[in-house]
Amino acid sequence: MKTIQLYFEIHQIIHLKRYRFFDIGTDHYYYDDYENERSITETAERSYVPALHTLIEMAEQYGKFFKCAFSLSGSAIELLEQYAPQVIELLQELNEKCTVEFLAEPYSHGFSSIKNPECFQEETQRLCRRVKELFGQQPRVFRNSALIYSDEIGAQVAAMGFKGMLAEGAKHVLGWKSPHFVYHCNRAPKLKLLLRDGSLSEDISFRFNDSSWSEYPLYADRYADWIAQLPQEEPVVNIFMELCALGIFQPLSSNILEFMKALPQQLKERGLTFSTPSEICSKIKSIGPLDVEYPTSWVDEERDLSPWLGNLMQREALDKLYDVADRVRIAGDRRLQQDWDRLQASNNFRFISTKPNSYGGYRGIYASPYDAFTNYMNILGDFTARVRNLYGGAENEELNSLITAIKNQGDELARKDKELEHLRNLLGKYGVHPDELDTPEDTPVAAPSPKPKKTTAKKTTTKKATTKKAAPKK
Repeated sequence: MKTIQLYFEIHQIIHLKRYRFFDIGTDHYYYDDYENERSITETAERSYVPALHTLIEMAEQYGKFFKCAFSLSGSAIELLEQYAPQVIELLQELNEKCTVEFLAEPYSHGFSSIKNPECFQEETQRLCRRVKELFGQQPRVFRNSALIYSDEIGAQVAAMGFKGMLAEGAKHVLGWKSPHFVYHCNRAPKLKLLLRDGSLSEDISFRFNDSSWSEYPLYADRYADWIAQLPQEEPVVNIFMELCALGIFQPLSSNILEFMKALPQQLKERGLTFSTPSEICSKIKSIGPLDVEYPTSWVDEERDLSPWLGNLMQREALDKLYDVADRVRIAGDRRLQQDWDRLQASNNFRFISTKPNSYGGYRGIYASPYDAFTNYMNILGDFTARVRNLYGGAENEELNSLITAIKNQGDELARKDKELEHLRNLLGKYGVHPDELDTPEDTPVAAPSPKPKKTTAKKTTTKKATTKKAAPKK
């Protein structure tokens, strides 16, 4: 039976303010609060709130039949909690009324997955903790910023313990293969890959209200027919989009929400079902590895990293930002951490793109990509100076040596943890639980016996126990 995975992303830009060269060193606040409040409030009113009300209606009408998945970036969570908490409440209500799975992603919605593995792991764990706090779920499937995926990233995600990951079904990667099967990472076979059907996803998110489109107007029954007519042996159709497609990309006047409400019944009549990412990973076997040497994404025709790293300005800005990644990570400064998260966000680099029509022509406060680059680099100059000052002006060589030592210690602790886990598994095979073993400190010393031989033996035992407890000489 063919099943549908319906996934929505929630991410919001945190807008940077106009920052001059002469502000460096004097102004450490980088954000346009008015624009941030205006944009998230407008998006919530025009898209998130009505869309979530519609999904809740669908959950009430179809019960366990209807399922979907969400992921939220850290910046989206912060803005929603501050300016539109009703969106979080609606997500929690939807979570109570139907089967909803919340996925993990990098907290910053940035590029740590290709620039700094330690930061990538740290911010993913931080996002997982927020999901657990808000929705009571521990994410088991991962979704990277802009759906970026490669073999190397897949291996990192698998090492973090995730059992599945969303990715783009890019034509230049798949070739003759179909995105309607489950694949696995070629470096970590246990990590299942769920590939987006770009055409069916963008029929809803981009083309639905386009009167020049040959399929306009699109109705739910015709869309369900397209899915039902796919080859029977192709078991899964992954439809991924941003939640703001419902109300922003496709205005409410286009009847996009009526289309969504009608869709489950049409799919049900054709014998199709809904599934969450975890259910697909558990129930459907992989048909083989997927080789993705160079990163793919779900943006633009090329489905690569060119929207963010396509020119020298973008690459220079990203390199300079991640030059201080390890220093920020080990500093433990909350204010620096928040700025670090927000400066990593992919939108900052998208504004610097020189690709024609990239980002739909929207550049926020910037007149050109060069204007965006200048403003970002001014902010980055102040930020990196604050990071350096935090370390009291220590030289780069000294700091790099410290960072290397800390990393080596972390690697050694991780290796020890693996060895302990291996030993615990071995004990389990012999029916011995580790907690049942007495440590030297826990082993009681027997009372002295009148028999000389036993007394000597017990003294020896006591001496050995004492020797084990003694601290090693330095």
